[in-house]
Amino acid sequence: MLYNFDDLPQSLLLNPGAETNFDMHIGLPFLSQIHLSAGSSGVNMYDIFREGEGSVNDRIRNSLHKLTRKDFFTVNQQLEIFSIGWRDRQRRYYTAGIYQEFDAFVYFPKDPAVLAYEGNKNYIGRNFDFSDAAFTAEVLNVFHLGFTNYYSEDFNYGFRGKIYSGIFNAHSVDNTGIFRTELSPEGPNLYRHYMSQVDILINTAGWDELTDSDATDRQLMASFLKKAFLGGNIGLGLDAGFTWYPSDQYRVTASLLDIGFMRQTKNVENYRYYGDYQTDGIELLFPGTREYWDEWEDNLDKNLKDETLTNSYTTWRPVKFNASIDFGFAENAEPCNCYRPMGRRRYFNHLGAQFFAVKRPRGLNYATTLYFDKTFNDNFRGKITYTADSYSFSNIGLLFSARLSNFNVYLAADNLLDYTNLAKAQNASVQLGVQLMFSRE
Repeated sequence: MLYNFDDLPQSLLLNPGAETNFDMHIGLPFLSQIHLSAGSSGVNMYDIFREGEGSVNDRIRNSLHKLTRKDFFTVNQQLEIFSIGWRDRQRRYYTAGIYQEFDAFVYFPKDPAVLAYEGNKNYIGRNFDFSDAAFTAEVLNVFHLGFTNYYSEDFNYGFRGKIYSGIFNAHSVDNTGIFRTELSPEGPNLYRHYMSQVDILINTAGWDELTDSDATDRQLMASFLKKAFLGGNIGLGLDAGFTWYPSDQYRVTASLLDIGFMRQTKNVENYRYYGDYQTDGIELLFPGTREYWDEWEDNLDKNLKDETLTNSYTTWRPVKFNASIDFGFAENAEPCNCYRPMGRRRYFNHLGAQFFAVKRPRGLNYATTLYFDKTFNDNFRGKITYTADSYSFSNIGLLFSARLSNFNVYLAADNLLDYTNLAKAQNASVQLGVQLMFSRE
């Protein structure tokens, strides 16, 4: 929602080539941007816990069969620790800062979930595919420095360099293997079970410290701060973007964010489970008794290997793409600030469309937004949006920004139609912040 909102310096985090209508900003530490979003693409809490339509178990089972391996759950949180920006005499705008981010993305493990919940009794002859299980999660600090250069009255571009300081990472994709049960009336048991080409790998960095029962709270905090400020795993990234005016009333923008990677070399643990297994000596039916599971585990240990390693690995950041076009109307005839680009007409209102995509392990996730952006006066501005994405086709959002002297406060939230009953919401996000902003006379 903050994209193309040139009253806020946070729009530069979404497009380093965006325009700004101020000449300096200072973010209040830990307050200039607080962002939290969460969502599920295929099911919500209301689907499971609503009254009527059978028992809770029935609703869980219905939801289980409704979801596919392409459905996902995601949580993202950002906290701006420090930020500053300033304009030079050549009209370039520079930014620098630090923000903390938590990002988790989990695909629904369709086949393992069905096997665990319903067992294999009613699925004779079906392959349960372990590749359905895939997830990524990370906590990191981002140190960034960037600039926006006004190439001409109609075109400006920008770049931002990033250093990623890793705190925690978990990564498990490209798993393989199947489980299959077949009838075997001629064998020593009615059923024969196969686990073939199993190779499940979970990479972690920083997990062992979080689970160290001997560490004190002070030691954990010291370790956290050390890794947050360039004492842990390090990565590099780049943002790039531009703004182009084909005419005074039309604006075209685009950006690529987080083109980067993390090299995980410190506090690394890899958990690998692999091998092949076939048996017709145990009737594998879920659920089973404790003795049954002990016998089953002993047989698995003889055939499937379980290893804990310390191999370094590389993770790629989720690259994001933004693009937009909008139309300005209701001309703002107030004089322009001489330190900013001159010669273009400005408008109080903008009507536009934005496209967003983010790279995830199995492909891109998309969102398309229509928006109306209105400047009421020098102190108040608002934006209303409609978004269609993987979560829903009824996402209405609202952004409001107020500026009193040099003090700015903003609040943005989406999925407003579901706020009366958040259990029905498949996703929700909120952003807010306060900062100081200055303009030259």
